[in-house]
Amino acid sequence: MIRGIRGATTVERDHESEVLAATSELMNALIEKNGIKPDRVASLLFSATADIRSAFPSKVMRQFSGWKYVPIMNMQEIPVEGSLVRCIRILIHVDTDIGQEDIKHVYLRRAAVLRPDLTK
Repeated sequence: MIRGIRGATTVERDHESEVLAATSELMNALIEKNGIKPDRVASLLFSATADIRSAFPSKVMRQFSGWKYVPIMNMQEIPVEGSLVRCIRILIHVDTDIGQEDIKHVYLRRAAVLRPDLTK
C-alpha cells in the first residue's frame, strides 16, 4: 500500500548550508523512524516557504545513497499571511505495510507547532 509520510522543519536563516543541513536532518529522521528504503519510495516532494531562496531543499538528496532514481520535486508553499516562516516540508510516498496510524511523521524545530497532535 502506498502511504504518505510527512515531515517539516525550519531554518533560522536562508543560507544554503543551513537549508541543506536542516533538510538532511529531517530526511534522516523520517528514514530512521519509518525504516524507509529508497527502492520502496514512489516519489518525494519538497516544499519551502517563499522566504527560502538560497537552495532547493532536495539538493541534499544527492548525498543519500540509493536515492538516485527516486522521482523528486520541489515546490513553493502558498504564502498564507501569518504562516510559519522559513519552513521546509517533505512528503514521501512509500510502499509499506505499516498501518496509517503507525506512520511516524516528523516535525522538527519550530515546525513542531504545525502538528502538535503528531509531535511527541
